[in-house]
Amino acid sequence: MSSLPRPDAEVELPQEQMDSLLSIISSQRERFRSRNQELEAESRSMQQTLQVLQSELDSLRADNIKLYEKIKFLQSYPGRAGGSDDTVMRYSSQYEERLDPFASFSKRERQRRYLSLSPWDKATLSMGRVILSNKMARTIAFFYTIFLHLLVFLVCAEQS
Repeated sequence: MSSLPRPDAEVELPQEQMDSLLSIISSQRERFRSRNQELEAESRSMQQTLQVLQSELDSLRADNIKLYEKIKFLQSYPGRAGGSDDTVMRYSSQYEERLDPFASFSKRERQRRYLSLSPWDKATLSMGRVILSNKMARTIAFFYTIFLHLLVFLVCAEQS
């Protein structure tokens, strides 16, 4: 047999070794505890910084929308040329959304439903929009449908 001790057998260590192991483990535990406290404090400070920055960002966005509103008001006066600056364009959608939240909700909902359609449904919807948006296309589609119906009636009449 082997001379290895059994796992369930208790190994007796001298008291000096146990004390040294205990002191090593205690010092490690204290180091880990202090490092954990440092990391938790750093995490709390980062969370507070993040909250401050988020509130500042929200405040700046609100200020920008108010400034855009003032720009729109000033541009409504006659004799003023309305320039389309990138900064102005960036906040125009937010301004419009703030004016009519129901329209923006409707637009987002319509976009969500469109994205959930299958490719065939998207193609059909696009073709329908093209046909319905143009008077000439509607007229052509109407006469094409009449022509197809007459053709089917004539073929059915020939068969009977």
